[in-house]
Formats: sequence, structure tokens, C-alpha cells
Amino acid sequence: MADSDQQQAGNQQQDNNQADAPKQDNKPDVTETPPAKARRKFIIIAVVLLLVLTAGFFYWRSTYTEDTDDAQVDGDLYQVSARVSGQVIKVNVTDNQKVNAGDLIAEIDPRDYQVALEQAEAQLANAKASYTQANANVPITSVQSRTQVSTSGSDVATAEAAVAQQQKNVAAAQARVEQAKANALKAQLDVERYTPLVAKDVISKQQFDQAVAQASATNAALLEAQQNVIAQQAGVTQAQSKVASARSDAQQARENGPKLVQVQQARAQAANADIMTAQAKVDQAKLNLSYCHITAPTTGIINRKNVSTGQNISIGQNMLTIIPLDNLWITANFKETQLEKMKVGQAVTFSVDALGGRKYKGRLTQVGGATGSRLSLFPPENATGNYVKVVQRIPVRIDIDKGENDDHLLRPGYSVVPDVDIK
Repeated sequence: MADSDQQQAGNQQQDNNQADAPKQDNKPDVTETPPAKARRKFIIIAVVLLLVLTAGFFYWRSTYTEDTDDAQVDGDLYQVSARVSGQVIKVNVTDNQKVNAGDLIAEIDPRDYQVALEQAEAQLANAKASYTQANANVPITSVQSRTQVSTSGSDVATAEAAVAQQQKNVAAAQARVEQAKANALKAQLDVERYTPLVAKDVISKQQFDQAVAQASATNAALLEAQQNVIAQQAGVTQAQSKVASARSDAQQARENGPKLVQVQQARAQAANADIMTAQAKVDQAKLNLSYCHITAPTTGIINRKNVSTGQNISIGQNMLTIIPLDNLWITANFKETQLEKMKVGQAVTFSVDALGGRKYKGRLTQVGGATGSRLSLFPPENATGNYVKVVQRIPVRIDIDKGENDDHLLRPGYSVVPDVDIK
């Protein structure tokens, strides 16, 4: 209790001291010294100057670049379609799935095309066999033609020798005719001499009869010799015809022999052409069989998939669309008043709205050949009298620098704002 009383007494004494002390004014001193005023003016002037410099810099910078908000990411959309008809037996992708170039997308039943390939290969084997046979007949025909030419030449020589022999036979027959004529003349003279003698009985009747018989025999021999001459002359004519025939055969052999070889060579070439035709059919059958495996032509995102397992598809039927991730560019529609200082090769920086304004670098590569309105489905007809001048826009292509889109975040259709460095 003593301690409590002592504490209360001390607190009371402190309150009394505070009451006796003079009261102080709590209002702030608004009086400002001259250095403080100078510092504040300096800060205000610096801020205004900084704002002016900043505005001047951006204005100056705007004279070095041209920009537009009418621009977007562009790219080739790959429409994947069937190159052969058939039933789909497998689909390996779904919508919005990423695929790489060469990935298997779908499969068509290959059995019909496998059978067609086997038939084409069989036709190719048959064509090769025919070519082998035709090609082997070429030298055989060549030898036969040369042999025929040689044989026909020998036949001509033999026929000519036969003509010469027949001519000799004719000469011999004619000599025998002359001999027979002489014998007949002698026998006739003997008969004429014996006729008065037999009448006077100078010679016997028997001798006269023998002379008459000898004359008849010699006349018959003469007639026979003359007929032999005719026969030998006919033989000459026949031999000469054989010579003409042999010469004709030899001429035909000389002329037709090379032609027969050419004909056989043509058959071999035709057989070789059949091989090429059959090979082309085999190649086509292999291609058709390979078309049963539908692969991605490029790396991208699957979209608009309208194919499913069990579906029967026809040639050219669209199956899906692949949105590419590479080979993208920017299509920017600049006003015609902005194109004065734009040139191919100028550097470009563009920002992408969908990526939080991320900036990419590129280069101007093409300026369009006509305005967008002129390329529209219904171009304006300014000759109607209602002409109002409107600033037109020209499509400009901007290629993205290599390495800028390695992460594949850009997509066709993204809005961008390009700045073209025109200085």
C-alpha cells in the first residue's frame, strides 16, 4: 500500500508540472525560405523540360518510322486431302493437336492397292520375258538373213552354170542334127544311085532295100536330133528362168534381210517399251499404295478435322487443315500516303497484341501490286460521277527474321502493330 500511495503522489506532481508549463502553438510554420522556393521552381522547370523533350523525341522518332494497326500474322494454310479413294481404317490426330512434318495422320485400307501392285509387277515380269525373247531373235534373224543372202547368191551361180550347160547341150544337139543331116543326105543319095541299078539288076533287091531302110533310119535320126535341139533349147530357157528367179531371190534376200533384222529390232524395242509401260504402272501402283498413308506436309496445328475411322472418302476430299507454325509473315495494310519512303529491305519491328505486346523483328520484302479495294470482289467504279477521294491501303509483306519465332508462339490471324524504319 505504501508503494501505491507513493506512485500516485508522483503522478500528481507530474500533472502539476505540466499544468504550470507554458502552452506551445501546434500550427506548422508556413514561412518558406528562398532556397526552398528556388528548388521547387527548378523541379517544375525540369519536369516541363523533360516532358517537352520526351514529346519532341517521340515526334522526331515518328518521322523515322511508319506504323499501322491494320496488320496481322499470315501464313499458308495446308488443306490435306485424299489422293486415293477408299475406307479410312485409322485416324491418328484430333483437332488442335500439334503435328510435325511427316507424322502419320490417317490410313486408308491398302489391300486393293496392294493387289493392283502385284498385278502390275506380274505384267512387268511378262514384258521383260517378251523383251528377252525378242532381243534374242535379233542376232538369230541377222544370221539367217546373211545365210539367205549367201545361199541365194550360190543359187544364182548354180542356175547360171546350168544355163551354160544347157547351151552346150544345145550346141551338141545342133551338131548331131548336122551329122544326122549328112547321114540322111548320104542315105538319100545311095537310094537314088541304087534305084536305076536295081532296075537293071546290077545290084540285088536286098541291097536296095537296105539302102532305103538306111535312108529312112537317117531321116528318123535327123528328126530326132532336131527334136533334141528343141528340147535342149527349152532347157536353156528353163535354166535362164531359174537364173532370173535365183537373181530375184538373191535381190530380195539382200533387200529384205536387213529389213527383217530391223523388224526384229523394232519388236525388241516395242518389247522394251512394254517394259517401260509396265514399270510405269508398277510405279503408279506403288504411289497409290503409299498414298494410303496420309502424312503431315508441314509442322503445324490440326484444325477443321472432318475425317473419322470407317469413313469412305474419295479422291480430292478435304480431310483437315494444318495451321503452320513456321514460314509465317506479316501482312500490313499501310495507307498509300505512308509508302513514299518505304523500300524493300527496310527493318521492321512489330508488337503482337495476343502476346502482351511482345516485339519481334522482321524485314520488309514486298509491296503489293494493287490496293485492297481494287482486289476486292466488287471494286469501286469511280466513273459513276459519285467519286469521293478515299485514302487507299496497300498490302505490304514483312518477313519475320530467322530465330524470332523459334518458340512458335505466333499464329496466323494475330493482330500486330508494325513499325517500319524508313530512314
